[in-house]
Amino acid sequence: MKITVRYFASLREQVGCEREELETEQIHCVGDLRKHLAEKDWPEQILCAVNCQYATDDTALKAGDEVAFFPPVTGG
Repeated sequence: MKITVRYFASLREQVGCEREELETEQIHCVGDLRKHLAEKDWPEQILCAVNCQYATDDTALKAGDEVAFFPPVTGG
C-alpha cells in the first residue's frame, strides 16, 4: 500500500520535509502510521487529516490516501 504523508507548519520544519511517500503493508490506520512515525519525536497534540477530512487514530487507511499532520491552530 502506498500513501502520501504531508507535514504542515512548524511540524514540517521539525521533520525536515514537506511530504513523503510511504509504501508498506504494516499500516492499516492512522494509529499505525503514528507509531511508524514515532521516531520523529513530535508533540502528542498533533492533528491529522486523511484526504482533507479530520481523522482519529482509528481512521482506516487505503492505498492512495493522503495523510496530513499539523499542529493545533489557535486563533483570536
